[in-house]
Amino acid sequence: MPGGRLTQQERRQIALGLADSLPYAEIARRLQRPTSTITREVMRNGGPAAYRADLAHRATERRAHRRPASSRTPHTAPQPDGRDAAAVAEYEETLTTVLMASGLTKMTARVLTCLFTTDAGSLTASQLAQRLHVSPASISKAIAFLESQSLVRRERDERRRDRYIVDDELFYQATIASARANDQLVATARQGVTVLGPHTPAATRLENVARFLDFISESITRAAEQAREVLHTKPATTPTDTTPPHPDHP
Repeated sequence: MPGGRLTQQERRQIALGLADSLPYAEIARRLQRPTSTITREVMRNGGPAAYRADLAHRATERRAHRRPASSRTPHTAPQPDGRDAAAVAEYEETLTTVLMASGLTKMTARVLTCLFTTDAGSLTASQLAQRLHVSPASISKAIAFLESQSLVRRERDERRRDRYIVDDELFYQATIASARANDQLVATARQGVTVLGPHTPAATRLENVARFLDFISESITRAAEQAREVLHTKPATTPTDTTPPHPDHP
């Protein structure tokens, strides 16, 4: 299986695969590369809709020239349960890149990745700063945003330190919070209908937006309620089984 950096030719094959709407796993199979390598490459360079092979290759070369020599062989801490430290580090980078593509800043994505991949599901600010090699101020800013989005919560431990936690229920709460944000947009759009006049093209446009968002919000809330128990059940799947469990069949 090939290793090392992607070549320009491989990037062109990735671009062709994306143009043919191939899944990342199939592109990776054809290139004999890990799927995570393809995912990270695409997400780091504009996403599937904006990926350009030549631009991605030049951007990678620029990053390599800027990177200090000491960072090219990153230190990987010992891993529990016999995990491959290099594979864990690669996965963490992939997850961070995907979270950034969903709209998070790099630091918030790194913090969330760190919490997700920690078996305990919780770390203190000091532990996060140490693991990510950043200042406590950077951690504080990222945590403040994640808390505002209901993506993490904090608790005081026995030593009266704040611990930042990701747990199953937070995904439900974040989904409901997103639906409630839509409710505010619905109300504001309908306010515009009144202001602009109910029979004007602008008012019609706003009313259609309100109806669309109202439907989406209701659907999200209903689906979240139906699927909530999935977050509290142990998956009855094998490591190679990628079929998600159904809410009615934990």
